[in-house]
Amino acid sequence: MKSAYLNKVLETVKARNPGEPEFLQAVTEVLESLECIVEKHPEYEANGIIERFVEPERFVQFRVPWVDDSGKVQVNRGFRVQYNSAIGPYKGGLRFHPSVNASVIKFLGFEQILKNSLTTLPMGGGKGGSDFDPKGKSDAEVMRFCQSFMSELYRNIGQFTDVPAGDIGVGGREIGYLFGEYKKITNRFDAGVLTGKGLSYGGSLARTQATGYGVCYFTQEYLKTVKNESFAGKTCIVSGSGNVAQYAAEKATQLGAKVVAMSDSNGYIYDPNGINLPVLFDIKQRRRARISEYAKEVPGSEYHENCRMIWSVKADICMPCATQNEIDVKEAEMIIANGAIGVFEGANMPTSLAATEMIRKAGLLFSPGKASNAGGVATSGLEMSQNSMRLSWTFEEVDARLKGIMEGIFHNAYDASVECGAEGNMVVGANVAGFLKVADAMLAQGVV
Repeated sequence: MKSAYLNKVLETVKARNPGEPEFLQAVTEVLESLECIVEKHPEYEANGIIERFVEPERFVQFRVPWVDDSGKVQVNRGFRVQYNSAIGPYKGGLRFHPSVNASVIKFLGFEQILKNSLTTLPMGGGKGGSDFDPKGKSDAEVMRFCQSFMSELYRNIGQFTDVPAGDIGVGGREIGYLFGEYKKITNRFDAGVLTGKGLSYGGSLARTQATGYGVCYFTQEYLKTVKNESFAGKTCIVSGSGNVAQYAAEKATQLGAKVVAMSDSNGYIYDPNGINLPVLFDIKQRRRARISEYAKEVPGSEYHENCRMIWSVKADICMPCATQNEIDVKEAEMIIANGAIGVFEGANMPTSLAATEMIRKAGLLFSPGKASNAGGVATSGLEMSQNSMRLSWTFEEVDARLKGIMEGIFHNAYDASVECGAEGNMVVGANVAGFLKVADAMLAQGVV
């Protein structure tokens, strides 16, 4: 970076946060993107906007003790970062996965500020979770863990303060247990305190599908605007097989594409006839089994160990929907060599900085997750609106609003890239478009 101001901020962040690679990666990418606007806005440095922007307003870590089915006491760590509330209450999911630590939670919360700003809805940025692994646990064990987790988290959340939702390892089951415990502790039915709820107690239609569908709505608009193309007739890779991947695959198929490969943390499946989604949904949603089961049940399909080799499969459209940094230099080389049109992120930061640079230099289209996967939190915002109004919209109403929001995010980010002299660089565009709204609010509210 040429900006002395931004370099100074980045060096301070590195000194204050040693051993936090995911967080430093996220901050570095954003600050590099902001170089095109800081010189035009000396008021940012005069008011310490960037310094405050990269520092969380609050970070909470707590002990989560629970009892497993054998009667043994287990202890996990819980986290919640309340990163920035300049444009609305903190909003962001909860992740239950063994990889969760302070660095991961801070990177996710930092990205969430920009993602939420891009939706144009009044939501600040936050994130939380635990190193608890729900895989292989009984429903009773997951319930006891969620109840213990909420017995501490409840002190820090509320519909006008901080509104968590789901993420990796946190689906409808976990949200239900968390909401039940919150209601019991507080003696209040505050439907707006969590999103991703079941339809019987305040959830929104289309919330389950929202992140995956949103990735495809964003990608469709991107393809149409830049290449006069669409999903129709294209082959797709969708990495992962969780919520985001499942519904990205479903919507891509509805839009005319053939999804030929999906994965989980153990390996990937390849089906030249197109993934049989009812079979996949049964394996993952009902049985909670490994994706290798698919190849045992669907003739003509294959299962391969090593999930990262999914990118060796030839495809037109690549949608990484699994986890952070799943595409590094080696994977980017495979994607480029296979002649893909572009990479459209469904997960949070699934592409490393080096891989992102390679993909862009090779001329592929690229969309950062903070823009293309914002459909989930956008529909969470719509769920909050429905809770506040004490009504429910139809699936079609929510889906139409989601589609409009995702198309708007694309055009706002693309227009920002043009204004920054980096036309088509969606990393710069998304970061700048998201940041400007937050920075204006921070300036207006004084040094807080």
